[in-house]
Amino acid sequence: MDHSNVSLITSEWVLTLEHDSLLNNHTVIIESDRIVEVLPNEDAINKYPDVTPTDLGRQLLMPGLINCHGHAAMNLFKGMADDLPLMTWLEKHIWPAEGQWVSPEFVADGTKLAIAEMLKSGTTCFSDMYFFPEESANVAAEIGMRAICYGPILDFPTPYGGGPDEYIEKILKANDQFKHQPLVDIGFGPHAPYTVSDEPLEKIRTLADQLSMPIQIHLHETAFEVHDAIEKTGKRPSQRLFDLGLLGPDVQAVHVTQVDESDIELFKQSNTSVIHCPESNLKLASGFCPIHKLQQAGINVALGTDGSASNNDLDMIGEMRTAALVAKAVAQDASAVPALETIKMATINSAKALGKENEIGSIRAGKQADLISIDFNDIACNPIYDPISQLVYTATRNQVDHVWVAGKLQVQNKQLCHLNEKQLIELAQSWADKIQTANQA
Repeated sequence: MDHSNVSLITSEWVLTLEHDSLLNNHTVIIESDRIVEVLPNEDAINKYPDVTPTDLGRQLLMPGLINCHGHAAMNLFKGMADDLPLMTWLEKHIWPAEGQWVSPEFVADGTKLAIAEMLKSGTTCFSDMYFFPEESANVAAEIGMRAICYGPILDFPTPYGGGPDEYIEKILKANDQFKHQPLVDIGFGPHAPYTVSDEPLEKIRTLADQLSMPIQIHLHETAFEVHDAIEKTGKRPSQRLFDLGLLGPDVQAVHVTQVDESDIELFKQSNTSVIHCPESNLKLASGFCPIHKLQQAGINVALGTDGSASNNDLDMIGEMRTAALVAKAVAQDASAVPALETIKMATINSAKALGKENEIGSIRAGKQADLISIDFNDIACNPIYDPISQLVYTATRNQVDHVWVAGKLQVQNKQLCHLNEKQLIELAQSWADKIQTANQA
């Protein structure tokens, strides 16, 4: 039998996330871009005697992390406007900077920088909401990174377009361009209820149904947003979206820090996923998403970093730890959202939110070979009683050792395989110099 396209990856621990299974001394068998099977080491050697395994040793092999919400190109604004409340941050700093600097070139360069950071920290798929989504999609496809790129829709002009109709037209064009690209999808990204009126939201719902395109929206991010909506419309934002038919299993509601029982019931009824971005919420003092309560209600909760302008990193391992710790404090229950549940939020729950749970998010025969390994040969990670707990509460992104996306090795021995890190650092600094010089003029 021809095994020329077969790879064997052996590790001391394999976390499949199928039936919560943690396996010892097993081998994951990959053929081209897919997982073929998972076998005990001895069985794998006997079945594939002509294939030399990649033996990772004392590492944890697991599904790649899925960053379910971010703004990749905003890596170029990292650290530019820190320690400010959300609306001041947006209206006085971020929106003016975007108006001056955002272009196809800016988005392409910023996305490339973000993908390099994400790959090195174990992210194999990212969900992105930003201007010029075709540029982000192009970069992801060229590098071999899995991505869902949401084109933003707002009621007012931006560097991306003049208004809702133009934004939607451009998103549809991008969808046509990438609909046969195996690693990249395009979606609708209505920015938030307070920036998008009813008519575009209704149009988005119709088109999303017709074309099976996902929708992502910032929702209930701050108390002000909710209070302002009630004053202006008489409804909480979630109720307005529900009445418009916008909520549903193809919708990801991002942030959701301000919820009551009525909101929870609407998310549950509509099967809408919630995307939790704890570090951005903390940094902008937006509030706390009650993820334990949402999970108890049967709502799918996934995890994202948000953009580097409000985080300031794209580190999903760090995000998992923050999510687990904050959840316990908010629930006032030390057993709330245990380590394994937090890992699911960053993997299979995120895959489900994106409608990709049959392709990614766990290690199972037939799924895409999106895999990462975590090196536990580090003084800070020893001794090891429970690798799952160790990943969430002790490990750092610097321990990500290997990364595969669709079976292609992207990180080996903690080094990027197909991107020049030195050149990317120089590129990032050239943008910073240009922006700083203009601000000082």
